[in-house]
Amino acid sequence: MSNRVQCVLCPHLCILAPGERGRCSVRLNVDGELVSLVYGRPVAVHVDPVEKKPLFHFLPGIDVLSIATAGCNLRCEFCQNWEISQAAPEDVSPYNLPPEAVVEQAITYNCEAIAYTYTEPVVYFEYTRDTAKLAKEAGLKNILVTAGYINQGPLTELAKYIDAANVDLKSMSDSYYRNICGGTLQPVLNTIITLKELGTWVEVTNLIVPTLNDDSRELDELARWILENTGADTPLHFSRFFPMYRLTDLAPTPVSILQSARERAIEIGLHYVYVGNAVTEEGMITTCPECNEVLIRRQGYIIEENRIENGKCFNCSAPIAGVWNGTEEQ
Repeated sequence: MSNRVQCVLCPHLCILAPGERGRCSVRLNVDGELVSLVYGRPVAVHVDPVEKKPLFHFLPGIDVLSIATAGCNLRCEFCQNWEISQAAPEDVSPYNLPPEAVVEQAITYNCEAIAYTYTEPVVYFEYTRDTAKLAKEAGLKNILVTAGYINQGPLTELAKYIDAANVDLKSMSDSYYRNICGGTLQPVLNTIITLKELGTWVEVTNLIVPTLNDDSRELDELARWILENTGADTPLHFSRFFPMYRLTDLAPTPVSILQSARERAIEIGLHYVYVGNAVTEEGMITTCPECNEVLIRRQGYIIEENRIENGKCFNCSAPIAGVWNGTEEQ
């Protein structure tokens, strides 16, 4: 027997001989058994505001315990966390933090949720799932910050425990995914739709990279896809690119492009469109889609004002989509 195994976690469907790892670098064939090299071994553990994920319509103002292991199943040339996402487990210094210890730390630091973030929680699937299950039993929320490159079976299993997700939709171009990110588009679209159908609160982020995915027609197509597939109330975050990893020759995204993309997405019909990694007043506020009153005003990740009352606009009582202190409007 060859003891070859196939990993069915993500669309790469890596077939591994004994001693071989998947493209994520963290899943290894040990004598015919697929083993995670990062279970209980995060390389980043921090307390963050939930707005940093970014999630703007999910329990604003709460603190979350963020964890990440080494590894990723994509190879984005612009990766902002490449030092850990593109690292092999043996090249970084992990903490020894099994699932129960993660939950204990979240409680100790008065965090209301745990975020699986920074790198790609898909590749540390078992660690994410087991931690999220314990967190839910302890009354904590679970947040998935992901590129969404996962097969439907594992996603459905994981989604049982996930309360909110921010999915990074990098482009509406499959060739962009193949050439810049080392993946394909359709599985990511499937992930967004599935999470929405399963009742997870979903927000979407698009990093606009100059000359590569900043064409206005493509950005409009992305906004229209969200409108048609997950609805006008799905928050969309257009994020500013800064030179990083293998794309240090490009300039940062002009703020004017972010602002223009936001304005057009609103014209297309999305109710909540934001600008990230750039200081713009209009790109950080939440307004009522009915009466246009400012409901949440943010300064960076800090909530300066929140006038949503019981999930509704303080002024006209229109329901505001999101999860607001236990009151959910979707």
